[in-house]
Amino acid sequence: MQKHRFAAGVFFLGVFNLLCAAELTPHQQMARGIYKELVETDTTHSTGDTTKAAESLAGRFRAAGFPEADIQVIGPGATNKNLIVRYRGTGEKSPIVLLAHLDVVEAKREDWSLDPFKLTEKDGYFYGRGTSDDKDGATTLATALLRLRGENFKPDRDLILTLTSGEEGGEGVYNGVEWLLENHRELVNGAICLNADAGGLQKKGAKQLLYAIQGAEKVYQSFRLEIKGPGGHSSKPTKDNTIYHLAEAMVRLSKYQFPIKISEITRGYFEKMSEIETGQTAGYMKGILRTPPDENALKGLMASPFYNALLHTTAVATMLEAGHAENALPQTARAIVNCRIMPGDPPEEVLKTLNRVIDDAQISIIPLKPAKPSPPSPLTPELMGVIEHAKEKIWPGLPMVPVMETGATDGLYFRQIGIPTYGVTGTGEDLDDVRMHGKDERMGVQDFYNGLEFEYQLIKAIASQQQ
Repeated sequence: MQKHRFAAGVFFLGVFNLLCAAELTPHQQMARGIYKELVETDTTHSTGDTTKAAESLAGRFRAAGFPEADIQVIGPGATNKNLIVRYRGTGEKSPIVLLAHLDVVEAKREDWSLDPFKLTEKDGYFYGRGTSDDKDGATTLATALLRLRGENFKPDRDLILTLTSGEEGGEGVYNGVEWLLENHRELVNGAICLNADAGGLQKKGAKQLLYAIQGAEKVYQSFRLEIKGPGGHSSKPTKDNTIYHLAEAMVRLSKYQFPIKISEITRGYFEKMSEIETGQTAGYMKGILRTPPDENALKGLMASPFYNALLHTTAVATMLEAGHAENALPQTARAIVNCRIMPGDPPEEVLKTLNRVIDDAQISIIPLKPAKPSPPSPLTPELMGVIEHAKEKIWPGLPMVPVMETGATDGLYFRQIGIPTYGVTGTGEDLDDVRMHGKDERMGVQDFYNGLEFEYQLIKAIASQQQ
């Protein structure tokens, strides 16, 4: 009897899913199929295959009638290739790059409540690794182009879909965007880049707050601090202990604050947010916009880690390593300090500041890798108008706010070579429930379909300028 009940339950669940699927429009059904295909293809760097995901999507573009010459699955490794698809336009205007990444961070099944490599729709959410970073972006961009192709839309410029590997990084992992720009720039050379890995709808629970346009991002650079000493037996301690030296230096660093810097984009952000926020927070935001900024307002805002990160370069100790045996004095002590540098601040000046603050000649401070500058992109009226047009179709009346990413994205590689880049994803993020890179990553079902429609409207408007 129990077996029959189970079979009946499975049957009715299947009927329910079919009814739900029947309510979707054809392009929504297509998007859900692509989303499922991408999420259920493991594209981690330890065990996954980004090339498989790229080839799968390439097959859809071939089936839609895109010429073989306009579809490239390319890269230096067998399992981490990139997908480039060129949607040919009239050539009246310069091409636009549409950017997202296919690779994802690691996800262990034992850490999750659900299978991370299965797209699960539950309680109004899509669960799975990459659902919010960044297979949602890859899906919405790809579906938009396939939908436009099905409508025989002729853009006034080429649209270059660029879905890459290597954004999430890792030891020995090449970056797809960097490699493409160095080796095949002709494939991804555009007037601007629209990055589906940043920006987008921001909300708290059911309350929609704003639509964010990412026009800048901080510059990532880590430094190794190291001190060496003679060591010795732990039964005969000396005052010259490398751990103590390093610990004192870290305390000095923890008390230091880089100078406040309010850029065009962060000024625009706080101006808009002061109208959205209420009470003391709104007052603080108005206060920091004064000349000079109000000191009490700055202190109030910097109590928030997020607002603090928007106001100046940050440096934080993230790793420590010292000693070689529990019964020996440490011969070496090391620390990693990760800096997120404000756009326009020279990394060499940050190094000078670290040396001055640490103030210990025995401690060497060496960059782990060269910094990759990422200059801000101009928020031109023409571009903002097109984004506003698309935004109004999905979220009418929602404020549009320029933002600076406190982290880093692949957009920096385009900005470095002078191609303005804007984070304009369509999908939403709940600021009180950010799960990207974490356990049970998820995306709201309605947020996904809203994002799908937004990317379609945005690409169509920016490739025809018909509003």
